[in-house]
Amino acid sequence: MDSRFLPMPVRQLDIGKAAEPTIGEAAPAPQTDESRYHAKATEAAVKFESFFIAQTLHKMRDATKAMADDDSIYKDSINSDMLDMADNMVADQLAGRRAFGIADAILRQLAPPAQPSATENFVLPKKNPTDA
Repeated sequence: MDSRFLPMPVRQLDIGKAAEPTIGEAAPAPQTDESRYHAKATEAAVKFESFFIAQTLHKMRDATKAMADDDSIYKDSINSDMLDMADNMVADQLAGRRAFGIADAILRQLAPPAQPSATENFVLPKKNPTDA
């Protein structure tokens, strides 16, 4: 039998499964409400960035089709569903790397950094206008 037609091994995805600690590994610290909120906010921000990138790629592909000549290879929509899936996968990868910075901007709005303590809150001395 030709090796090109052998079935590919099935890979198990670990989506939603909790990672089990191995022997000798420290147990994970219990999550606080703040850390759970930050994790959920990060996940939502990355998903939104992925959605935004995917929509941008889809619109760019649609614009390419609209501007293409009738005899152009870009006008053909034979594999458009596979191209859409590829666009979604590229968008997921870019969003996972936070390539566009959209997720970071959302997180700055949703989870602002901690307020500085009283010891960190200092005022810079004003420069005397007579000093040059």
